[in-house]
Formats: sequence, structure tokens, C-alpha cells
Amino acid sequence: MDFSEAINDRHSVRAYIDKPIDGETLRLLNGYIEECNREGGLHIQPVLDEPQAFGGTMARYGKFSGVKNYLALVAPKTEDFDEKIGYFGEKIVLYAQTLGLNTCWVAATYKKVKSAYLVDEGEKLGVVIALGYGQTQGKPHKNKAVEKIADINGAPEWFSNGVRAAMLAPTALNQQKFKFTLCDGNRVKAEAGAGFYTKIDLGIAKCHFEIGAGKENFNWE
Repeated sequence: MDFSEAINDRHSVRAYIDKPIDGETLRLLNGYIEECNREGGLHIQPVLDEPQAFGGTMARYGKFSGVKNYLALVAPKTEDFDEKIGYFGEKIVLYAQTLGLNTCWVAATYKKVKSAYLVDEGEKLGVVIALGYGQTQGKPHKNKAVEKIADINGAPEWFSNGVRAAMLAPTALNQQKFKFTLCDGNRVKAEAGAGFYTKIDLGIAKCHFEIGAGKENFNWE
């Protein structure tokens, strides 16, 4: 499975079976996390066999069950913090999907267990991503009309493909508050709307757009 297939196959999963992540899968996942951390200057960390974060009232409110593994999206406090953890977090999510793992972005319905991960000086925790083997593979989310995301009339195929991939990106409360605009030549402008977590959502959507469109076909505005 490649990332394009992962975009289509991956859906948010909130209920997990009690099965540890096997050694080879974990080795590959850790290697990819390290690669993303180096590229993005981040401090994303896997947290394994830690039941407290998703063991309380908040997690039950969010309809989570069986979550013992998650990714702590820690990074330096920079102006582009939200977009960056969204972009690289989703790259890890899609890679996890290729390894047979399931995931779910989680912004609020969990308990912070500060002893489970490291936050160095000048860093902060953004959100977490539930991780493991799901009871199901999840369900597709509903999409806005494509014209609310971008104008693809007369657009090159790569742009239309990028927009369609972005529409499959997970967003907070499925709000899909992002827009893509094809500018002169092969430049693309991506914008976040107003609301909670929209900048993280924009980073996730830009990750999907790049995969769908092909990074070789355009430049970000």
C-alpha cells in the first residue's frame, strides 16, 4: 500500500482491540517518526501501553475505548506550530495505515499524562493521535461540496486530484474549513478558515493535497 491508497483506505477509528503493536511494525514506525522529526524539527513521540490518557470520563465522552497507544505531537513553539504538527502528524498517520495500524486525531477528549512523554524547554504538546489495531476500519466522513473547497473548473488534472485528496483529510468536527486556490502557473495557495484547530487541519489537508497532486507539479504560494 502506498500513501495514495492509504488516503482512500484510512478512516478515524476510536475503538481498539487489546493487541500490542508487533516489533517489526514498531521498528518501522519509529524510524519514520524519527525521519519526520528531523525534517520538520519536531519532537513527536510514540507513547505505548499507557492506559490513563484514554481511561477517564473525557475519553468515554469522545467514544474512545481500548486506546493504550498514541502519538504525542510535541514541537517547538513556533509561529507555524499548528500547521507543522498537522502536516507531519498526518504523514505519520498515513504511514501507520500502510503498516496495518489504525489512528484517530484527538484534540480534547483525553487526559494529559505528562510523565508519558518529554516536553523540552521551548516546546509544547499540541494534540495526540490514538494508535493501534482497530475493532473496525472506521467509516468515510461526509464531505462539503467541492466548490466550497476550490474552483476546479478548467483546472489541470493534478490540481483537481490534489483537492479531492485534501477532501479526504480528517478535520476537527469534520469542519473542512480550508480552501485551495490555483494561482498563476503552478502555484497553489492554501488557506485556513476561522475556528478551533483549523491551522492543524490545514497542515493535514496540505499533506493530502501534495500526495494527490504530486509535489513535482506545483509550488506553494
